[in-house]
Amino acid sequence: MLENINWQEVSEELSEKGFVNLKSVLNASECEELIALYNQPIYRSTINMARYQFGLGEYKYFNYPLPLLVQRLRTEVYPHLAKVANHWMNVLNISTLFPESHPDLLEICHQNEQLRPTPLILKYTEGGYNTLHQDLYGDVWFPFQMVIFLNKPQIDFTGGEFVLVEQRPRMQSVPEVLTPQQGDILIFTTNFRPVKGTKGYYRTNMRHGVSKVRSGIRHTLGIIFHDAK
Repeated sequence: MLENINWQEVSEELSEKGFVNLKSVLNASECEELIALYNQPIYRSTINMARYQFGLGEYKYFNYPLPLLVQRLRTEVYPHLAKVANHWMNVLNISTLFPESHPDLLEICHQNEQLRPTPLILKYTEGGYNTLHQDLYGDVWFPFQMVIFLNKPQIDFTGGEFVLVEQRPRMQSVPEVLTPQQGDILIFTTNFRPVKGTKGYYRTNMRHGVSKVRSGIRHTLGIIFHDAK
């Protein structure tokens, strides 16, 4: 599943753009397995997005213990991204140092009373969308997160593009509209990325959301590496 990923290329693309799309990491069977979890009683909470003015749709936060596939993705990808995260902190002169292993990151979260798991599964039907936002959840947060795309665009649903907006200091914002395929994993910055300018590195903030689904049903799996309060 993850064996053929060139993590050096991933690191370079993340630093260049703030996101990278890994193609066909999960197969159709694995995607269907995750979709089938949606109606299982394994969640700590269900969020109606319209109630909180987050958009229109529904998402559910998994409870511990996480499903095996979700746990594996979270644990095995983290060490590769921790290296990139620490490089980013270094060039931006931020003193934060992320541990090499994911259990050690969770230990830091729990020491700061961030005890609730954050992986979630999202479901949008016709008209559904998600407003631009960031998933921080507390004082301790990891600079990257992932979205795994579980349905086939143009077959299972139309619309529902993934939207990233980079807010550049003293300049206009830059949007990216992405249409990953079933089984793709999109890794992107949780908060900001470093950009090299004439006087060194500076931050550009990034937010993400989902455009309106025009027809069908769209499921995604979101993996956030830090836990929440």
